[in-house]
Amino acid sequence: MARTRGSWTGGTLTARSLLKPQDVARAVFHPAWIPESLDPSVEQLKKFRVIAGAVASLGVYTFIQGGFDFTELLENAMTASVVLLFLTPLTVGAMLFVWRRGGTVRQLRVPLLNSLKLLVLFVGCVAALLVLVRTVNGSAHPAAIIGVGVTMMWMLIFTAYGAVRVSGNFFGTAATHRCLPPLLAMVTSWLMAVPDLVTGDLHGLSLRLGIVFILGAPVTVTAIALLEMGRLRRRYGIRLRAHPATLAPAPGPVPPMSPHVPPGMPPAGQPYLPPQGNPYGNPYGVPQQPTGGGNPYPPHPQPPYNPQRPYGG
Repeated sequence: MARTRGSWTGGTLTARSLLKPQDVARAVFHPAWIPESLDPSVEQLKKFRVIAGAVASLGVYTFIQGGFDFTELLENAMTASVVLLFLTPLTVGAMLFVWRRGGTVRQLRVPLLNSLKLLVLFVGCVAALLVLVRTVNGSAHPAAIIGVGVTMMWMLIFTAYGAVRVSGNFFGTAATHRCLPPLLAMVTSWLMAVPDLVTGDLHGLSLRLGIVFILGAPVTVTAIALLEMGRLRRRYGIRLRAHPATLAPAPGPVPPMSPHVPPGMPPAGQPYLPPQGNPYGNPYGVPQQPTGGGNPYPPHPQPPYNPQRPYGG
């Protein structure tokens, strides 16, 4: 697996970027070492998977109950983050055991460590945001509320945008294997839903609504993830059970065709030059004449046509 060179953020952040937490989140939680999507259709499936994964992580029943609480939402997000902190390495470890015959762990050490750093960074941001919210709620000093409140709002936007990014790339695990993000999305969504079904905790909903809302999200995530991995296998030969070192180098992202260039025209950039020289070579072995001056057709040793003997008799 090729390693992307450069800094973590790719050199895109400046001092003015701090005024836009969404830009900082985009650079921090989607680092330069994460590979781009191979296909626009795969990228579209990833967006659908992110939406379904958000529903699975936060639980649509929180909104259905009508008792929405922002602090409770953050606590649920923190619980999900802690679960991811243990679940992601466990799932990746299981895949390393499956890949053991095709390669070594040492070959994947750099992308695996980068993914772990991204995971710990996101969990730390969620924990810091939860601490800020509780500080604002428990403080009675106006200056402290204003100061901490501004920081809390910045962290809220930063963490929300970061959550969308890490849900798409799933902590950069695509740098290790492109099938890992959909696999981890499936495992996580089911792990968040199964305990509620086992314990019968339907959060105040009826049995039918509880089963629909609890199972709807993981079933949707699973269907989209399987479709995503199937497309990677059919179009690019990327299989989940194959060690990343045994996979052929995947082609780069296909650039979209410009609508202003009609089909059949040469691509933009370098000017189009006709082929130089004789494109057909010298297939019949005819001696080539010099290109200098003179008559290119030398005289025949005898007249090709004799009026006295028109038929050579």
